[in-house]
Amino acid sequence: MADATKHPPIISDLKSLFTLPKKSTVVVFAYGFMFAFIVFTVFLAFNNPSPDTSSPWFSNIFNSISSTNTSVFSNGSQFSSVFSYFSPNSTQPNLDGSHKSSPQVPNLQNNTQNQDVGSDKVGNFSPNNTQNQDLGSDEVGSFSPNTTQNQDLGGKDGDFKANQTVNSAPKISPGKIFSGNGDKRIGETSRVTNSTSSLSKKQENGTDSGVSVKKGNDELMEKLMNCDLFHGEWVRDDSYPLYKPGSCSLIDEQFNCFVNGRPDKGFQQLKWKPRDCTLPRLDGSHMLELLRGKRLVFVGDSLNRNMWESLICILKNSVKDQSKVYEASGRHHFRSEASYSFVFKEYNCTVEFFVSPFLVQEWEVQKNGSNKETLRLDKIGTSADKYKSADVLIFNTGHWWTHPKTSQGRDYYQEGTHIYHELNVIEAFRKAVTTWGRWVDANVNPLKTMVFFRGYSASHFKGGQWNSGGQCDHETEPIKNETFLAEYPPKMRVLEKVLRNMKTKVSFLNITRLTDYRKDAHPSLYRKQKYSAEEKQTPLKFQDCSHWCLPGVPDAWNELLYAEMLVKQYEKQQMRT
Repeated sequence: MADATKHPPIISDLKSLFTLPKKSTVVVFAYGFMFAFIVFTVFLAFNNPSPDTSSPWFSNIFNSISSTNTSVFSNGSQFSSVFSYFSPNSTQPNLDGSHKSSPQVPNLQNNTQNQDVGSDKVGNFSPNNTQNQDLGSDEVGSFSPNTTQNQDLGGKDGDFKANQTVNSAPKISPGKIFSGNGDKRIGETSRVTNSTSSLSKKQENGTDSGVSVKKGNDELMEKLMNCDLFHGEWVRDDSYPLYKPGSCSLIDEQFNCFVNGRPDKGFQQLKWKPRDCTLPRLDGSHMLELLRGKRLVFVGDSLNRNMWESLICILKNSVKDQSKVYEASGRHHFRSEASYSFVFKEYNCTVEFFVSPFLVQEWEVQKNGSNKETLRLDKIGTSADKYKSADVLIFNTGHWWTHPKTSQGRDYYQEGTHIYHELNVIEAFRKAVTTWGRWVDANVNPLKTMVFFRGYSASHFKGGQWNSGGQCDHETEPIKNETFLAEYPPKMRVLEKVLRNMKTKVSFLNITRLTDYRKDAHPSLYRKQKYSAEEKQTPLKFQDCSHWCLPGVPDAWNELLYAEMLVKQYEKQQMRT
């Protein structure tokens, strides 16, 4: 107690010494911290080292006064890694075209695209495309890989005008989409639904825009698989034909109605529309991708030649460097040979035609010291070994069975050493296609080769046949009332039964009915430019009402072939998944 009262000034001095400095330090430190925090905050909010970037922490605060969307940090930003760690989904590509940096669009690789993306529905873009398109619609699909396309997308049904070099770009009306899965993509007709979000919304949500498009295309592919492609009608579409009349020098004179002077053009602007679905427009570039490294072979009569020439023209017009498309023999006039082949060098594929009008062998036997022609119903055609390993085979037969020699069937049909004195043509046809079917089952590998059989193509001779003054020159419109269609040919019923009994799966391109509507599309008088003296005297007597003008009806056959190939491709992909 004495000590405490003895030294009171010392204790009070100590209290005053420590109390005042502590209070001042806290105040100074507090003001300093607040000032530093404000400076740091202002720095983060307003300092933007790149015109393409802004701080994600303040994007919402200043969104109303900023004209730019948040985007990916520039590589030079020191805050990039830190902010991406805390807010990995805060950066989005800007699609308004005002920034210098390129937006990060999913599934876009190695593309050169000049697009007006004036839409809210965009699908996948496959790699390695060069495209100049105005996508000024709300429904845009996928594009094939490794193709160069300058397309006019203004078809009635919104079809992509493949195989043409067109730099104009009107808006797309609702229509068709071609989707993609890697190098082997599927083409399908489809409509992008209103549930498809915009590209920017999909990117902001961190989702892939291709997911919903693929789902939609899967549904539409299933619809195509369950659709009767051969029951429908011909509808006018001003975006047709698939290639410009007169643009394909490979067309035979007898099919080249445009060059031969046919004046009307309406027959070229009709497309086949199945009742329950829509055929995809034949995309030549995509079909060549499907055929890369492969052989596609037509086998049959001159109607299959008609179809072969159509496909050559469609595919050739889709190739940028047409000098890399050539006939294997190097000739320009090739009607005298029994087989023909065109090479698409860039794709390492060939599209070939083998002449075999009956599919079985035409034969000769000795009778009374002279050769007599017969038809060996039990032997496949002589060229069969040359095409049995092809990747795609399209067979046909039919028209030659209507000629007098075959239709009468006297001393003409042969099996083994036996020559039938008389045999009904329907029975002879059954024997021939049965021989063909057995050969396919024994020699064609179904795991490698797609096999198709194209049905009978209708003729429209009036007042006679091909060799007796039959005519069709006055026909400029198709049949519109199906009650005027011909009865289904008995030979085709026989063929269908044979196909059902085969082990190999054969796709039947049943074009009989759809061709029967088209009495307007034959060459008729316009089968050649120069007539003989006899033909000039009676020009109406010599008409072709069985083959078809090109461009024309065989183009639709190839669109059906394309659709079937897409379905088969899709089925293979489904089996692998």
